[in-house]
Amino acid sequence: MRIDLHSHSDASDGTRPPAEVVRRARERGLDVLALTDHDTVAGWTEAAAALPDGLTLVPGIELSCTQDGRSLHMLGYLFDPAEPTLAAELARIRDDRVLRAQGMVDRLRHLGVDVTWGMVRALAKGEAVGRPHIAQAMVDAGAIETLDEAFTERWIAQGGRAYVQRYALDPAHAIGLVRAAGGVCVLAHPRASGRGYVFSDEVIERLAAAGLAGIEADHPAHDPEDRAHLRDLAAALGLAATGSSDDHGEPTGDRLGCETTDPDAFEQLAAAASAGDLRVRDRGREAR
Repeated sequence: MRIDLHSHSDASDGTRPPAEVVRRARERGLDVLALTDHDTVAGWTEAAAALPDGLTLVPGIELSCTQDGRSLHMLGYLFDPAEPTLAAELARIRDDRVLRAQGMVDRLRHLGVDVTWGMVRALAKGEAVGRPHIAQAMVDAGAIETLDEAFTERWIAQGGRAYVQRYALDPAHAIGLVRAAGGVCVLAHPRASGRGYVFSDEVIERLAAAGLAGIEADHPAHDPEDRAHLRDLAAALGLAATGSSDDHGEPTGDRLGCETTDPDAFEQLAAAASAGDLRVRDRGREAR
């Protein structure tokens, strides 16, 4: 069984519609796919309706959090998105994403970059406006040649000249919100140094004590030594060690299934969730 627990659609900053994401997942030989758009569940319905035979959909999300002043991403799975407290926090995060993106556009314009809010909004087809949309607008405006150039201190990297801070959750609070909604949380790419997502064992241990269910160990941005270390740490803490592509479509080379999760780790996560008919979906029906 081939399982990929981290993917994005154009409901956030991916480039493929949810229906195309699930179709491509099956074409890549996947049996299970989690759709984990940033701070939104808007793609779930389309993905479930378009599921090809043989593919199981895991409803998920990638939550924006902050730890020690740095961005931290938390993957949530198998939760009820209608739980009132969680739904309210998601709405607040998405609203602030818009304000933040508008602020970064203003700063870029003051720096001489000919981007507009209209350009960014046209690129962000879904609810969750993000820095990748701004980066693409900068490429389209001719200010930079590649998306990676945007994520530097010169432009919109954290602490960069045009960077604007936004509302994000405390990670322990995020874990509590997802658990209260019947789901489970996995820490996303905790050793992805290229984008500054590097967190110590001590941070992970505190999150485990707060109810973290797993660690994303096998990720394209992790080197072999970090993967091995994270797997050992997960085992020591009694957490699931997952593997995922973190596919965003064209910007990441359509890499669905390049990293996968062991079925036993997936079962460990599924067994810890309690959201009833919003557990694992197979063509829109409960598969467990």
